[in-house]
Amino acid sequence: MPGFEMFGALERAEVQEVLDTGVLMRYGFDGMRNNIWKARELEEALAARMQTRFAHTVSSGTAALTVAMASAGIGAGHEVIIPTFTFVASFEAVLALGAIPILADIDDTLCLNPEAVEKAITDKTKAVMPVHMCGSMADLKPLKALCDKHQLLLIEDACQAIGGSYEGKPLGSYGDMGCFSFDYVKTITCGEGGGIITNNKTYYKNADHYSDHGHDHVGKDRGAESHPFLGYNYRISELNAAVGVAQIKRLDDFLNIQQKHYRILEDSIAQLEGITLRKVPETGVQNYSFLNFFLPTTEIARNAHKALLAAGVDACFYWFDNNWHYYREWEHLTQQKSLGALDEAVTQRIAESTQKGFPDSDQWMGRTISCLVKLSWSREEVDRRAALIQKVLKNELKGS
Repeated sequence: MPGFEMFGALERAEVQEVLDTGVLMRYGFDGMRNNIWKARELEEALAARMQTRFAHTVSSGTAALTVAMASAGIGAGHEVIIPTFTFVASFEAVLALGAIPILADIDDTLCLNPEAVEKAITDKTKAVMPVHMCGSMADLKPLKALCDKHQLLLIEDACQAIGGSYEGKPLGSYGDMGCFSFDYVKTITCGEGGGIITNNKTYYKNADHYSDHGHDHVGKDRGAESHPFLGYNYRISELNAAVGVAQIKRLDDFLNIQQKHYRILEDSIAQLEGITLRKVPETGVQNYSFLNFFLPTTEIARNAHKALLAAGVDACFYWFDNNWHYYREWEHLTQQKSLGALDEAVTQRIAESTQKGFPDSDQWMGRTISCLVKLSWSREEVDRRAALIQKVLKNELKGS
């Protein structure tokens, strides 16, 4: 990743088809568009690749999460359990619906710990949202068992792990709904965009309507469409969808490239004493977009990260100190810094659920380094990078 590294003739051809029609909006203008419907085409391809009955595209991964939850009836006062390690969009989407994000610990998968989820369930819990971070997945089987036991929704945030699988099912298709991001730095990109997949016809219809101001999309006269319920504007444009149409055709090629590069990097550190790889659940296949590993202590990990950057190993991340992806720096959430007033129940539950911190998550994230796997590297560049990573980590481990 990211897919923009591989932009070429296929992407340009798909975009040019849209420009030739002059119709950049996904709905209406039937007479002008010469039967070019890129958003529909992307949805059909996404559903086929992810082995689901339905897919719907929207303007971003954040929009996908918001629309998915709204389509399943999540709203004011409901609680949604999310991990401490995720992108800020996870809790933003929950809050946008008036619902309450409840943080729960991760484990050595770097994703939701089922035991922590069970402890976080209350009579207000409506959904569990595992976030498949950095190319690999949560252990979905026990999470689904919990959701079935407590009659909760399982909504997969697969924004960072498209192309991975669990029990032979594409990530996103295991739960009730799955969400993807097609932003500029994802494995496949639309520039900006997102997708929702599901086998539930009602959720799909709700998503279709809700993301376009509540339009029911019946008939060919947009002005005559009815509005079964309130909606908002989360539409994807035809230009963005056109890029996605090209990119999804290349997804499996991208995954193969990532896996080859990943294996070389993995082999370079596999024999280093003191380093362990992030756990991939049994039956799980990651998408190989990140090499994730644990060092013995937080101090060693922090120093090793600095040494890697100083040595020229770019795109390596120490999430423990990252203000986008780990709860320790989310003071705008924990201190409820909002332009508009938040509901008192929201602020109270956020304070209650975060006041003790998350030491179990800290002991995993404090020792974690993640290295991005790029598509555009030559074999020589991968080998050079692998040797450099090995050398730096050897020195840091020896010095500890």
